Amino acid sequence: MSLLAGRVAIVTGAASGIGRAIALAFASEGALVVVADTREQPIEGGEPTVAQIRRAGGQALFWPTDVSRWADIDRLVAETVRMHGRLDIMVNNAAIYTGTRLTDTTEAQWNQVMAVNLTGMFFGCKRAVQQMLTQEPAGEVRGRIVNISSQHGMVAAPGDCAYGVSKAGAVYLTRQVAADYAEDRIVCNAVAPGKILTGKPAIDSDPTRLAYSKSRTPWPRLGEPDDVAKAALYLASDLASYVTGTNLMVDGGWMAA
Repeated sequence: MSLLAGRVAIVTGAASGIGRAIALAFASEGALVVVADTREQPIEGGEPTVAQIRRAGGQALFWPTDVSRWADIDRLVAETVRMHGRLDIMVNNAAIYTGTRLTDTTEAQWNQVMAVNLTGMFFGCKRAVQQMLTQEPAGEVRGRIVNISSQHGMVAAPGDCAYGVSKAGAVYLTRQVAADYAEDRIVCNAVAPGKILTGKPAIDSDPTRLAYSKSRTPWPRLGEPDDVAKAALYLASDLASYVTGTNLMVDGGWMAA
């Protein structure tokens, strides 16, 4: 049987990159996936996520969502439940960055990164937990939350102060939700990617940054979105039967070196 057969999952930031890979992986394992993003077209180009899922025989729909707005997250979860009866999996993936050091980061840039990366994750966790508390467990678990953090939640993000701080907050938020709601049978974990080649413009393909990442990564290649998607799939499934509050590194050994 497919790992997520019959499960209803929301994935934020799922139009592109890591979120897109997660949505595709979940759908391939039987989940009905709600693709939540500010745009339908992938940044890297190609077929929209929902169209690709449906072409492969999966179930998906797109819901326009700005995760930094509580009203958007509230409506996203409410409409998902109205249409499909429950929410089994919430993946808080949407994130942005500035690529600036502390002294070059403006107040507006700081506020925008925190609004999307940290407040957006807080909104996603809060609204998912609110819903999951109202529904009966499916097996042992009422619901699962997977947050996408980063290795830069544990070590400095060179030249990207706001991003690093936001991801450190994501790691803590994951632990707090896991500890507070374990007795309610709600699971919360995070996946911490290392350097993942996602097709983002400019900063992601900067030769200096790529050389730095390759020099720090013991594994003989850099990461791909599917590497993160597989980890998220594990944490969203019943295979992770006694795992909550963890921050699963997917970094090719970066943090071990």
